[in-house]
Amino acid sequence: MAISPQQSSHSLQQSEKRKLDFDILFDAENTYAHKLGLAFVLPAELREVYTNFGIDLVKFNGSDRWELPMPGRFVVAQDGTVRYAEVDPDYTTRPEPEETLRALRSLSG
Repeated sequence: MAISPQQSSHSLQQSEKRKLDFDILFDAENTYAHKLGLAFVLPAELREVYTNFGIDLVKFNGSDRWELPMPGRFVVAQDGTVRYAEVDPDYTTRPEPEETLRALRSLSG
């Protein structure tokens, strides 16, 4: 599953467009991201960049807060234990898919 501050209608459009086969949960006003310490406010100059690219966070997120969660991947066991976590404030840095797959495989064996 994925968790996003985007309103469900926008996530559904993205899910259908990209043919995703997992659920996207709505995190209104980044409430859960705040609990994890992962939400950040976009500085004014970055807001301008987003606006110039036609990205309207107010419209997509349904909130006048200009904030986003840091992207991350988590593998959680059925007992709620976090077995793998990867978060980087630089959204262009992502873990290799094999790392995540290895963590998932470790749950079954």
